[in-house]
Amino acid sequence: MKFLAFTDLHEDKEVMNELVKRAAKDDIDFIVCCGDISTFGNGLQYNLKKLNSLGKKVYIVPGNHEEGLEFAGIVAGFPNLVHLDRNVKIVGDYVFLGYGGGGFSLQDAEFRKIAREWYGKYNGRKIILITHQPPYGTKLDWLGNRHVGNKDFTSFILRMKPKLALSGHLHETVGIVDSIEGTKIANPGWEGMVIELP
Repeated sequence: MKFLAFTDLHEDKEVMNELVKRAAKDDIDFIVCCGDISTFGNGLQYNLKKLNSLGKKVYIVPGNHEEGLEFAGIVAGFPNLVHLDRNVKIVGDYVFLGYGGGGFSLQDAEFRKIAREWYGKYNGRKIILITHQPPYGTKLDWLGNRHVGNKDFTSFILRMKPKLALSGHLHETVGIVDSIEGTKIANPGWEGMVIELP
């Protein structure tokens, strides 16, 4: 199973066209977006239409640039797009857990509540965690001279041990891959990253 992940595209039509070209190839089964597909809503409809035109499933969480929009309702208007925010989707043997939005909050009480439910239902399964903000204390959340990720995401990863955690938000860490005690974490960036799951 192979998919194309990307994040923080914002309104860049040229980059979107290149992503769609890559995603259309036969080896890509589906697409994952970690948010900020628009610039505060601008370019959102165009980019969602382009992704929908692929005819493949696109699992998407909103970024901080989509907060305040009726994102779930907008995504629901496109048959190939799957709103993954605070949702769970089973893809093959894998459980995709999604949590979008967020900026620079170090903690998130709502995520902790959802994470407890997820732990009860999916502990021991093959988990893929999709967030917009990166987990705290890694190469993915290092900005300037400090870590700016979310500590609750890191705690969840340490407890649930997902196979993979994908996030974006920080343009400065695009393309960086790291790990948290055996869990591979990555910021796939706007040009995208092809990921193969066994």
